[in-house]
Amino acid sequence: MAQHNRSSQTKPKAQPQRRVDMLFAAYEAAHQHPVNKLVSRTATPLLFFSVFALIWALPFPYIAFLGKYNGFVNWASFLLAFSVFYYYRLSPVLSYFILFTYFAFSYFIIQLEQVEKAGGPALFVVPLILFVISITAMFISQTLEKGKLSMAKQLKNIIVAPIYLWYLILKRLPLRF
Repeated sequence: MAQHNRSSQTKPKAQPQRRVDMLFAAYEAAHQHPVNKLVSRTATPLLFFSVFALIWALPFPYIAFLGKYNGFVNWASFLLAFSVFYYYRLSPVLSYFILFTYFAFSYFIIQLEQVEKAGGPALFVVPLILFVISITAMFISQTLEKGKLSMAKQLKNIIVAPIYLWYLILKRLPLRF
């Protein structure tokens, strides 16, 4: 009887890793130090909010065909559309949570507009302060890591960070994403 060679048996093929999983793995690899993890998880929402609010604050031209909806479309609308599309291509479920995050941010930005109308600081002031604080904290905390990332990889991680935070929250739930 012929002896069966175990090495000739084929191993089951591993599932191809999704792009979002590879991005999360790279993000986790760049955030090993506990202080860097903490700073990233607190500064990311502030950075995400501040960028959205700063773009919201940019003057948007009057477009006649929008009619009464002119006040509802601004530069942040384009950021919202492009980023939700990008995140949708990575993970549809997580992109819906990013969309809800944008809705929450919009509420707070409208509140800042009301404060400005009541005589408070200009709309861009608070987001600009949050931007400077959060981006500075993120770059300083990144120096705690052993491996130094290039600027391109750091920027990529900043883009992945918001969806990664939702991933951390949702992986505890029985949702597939």
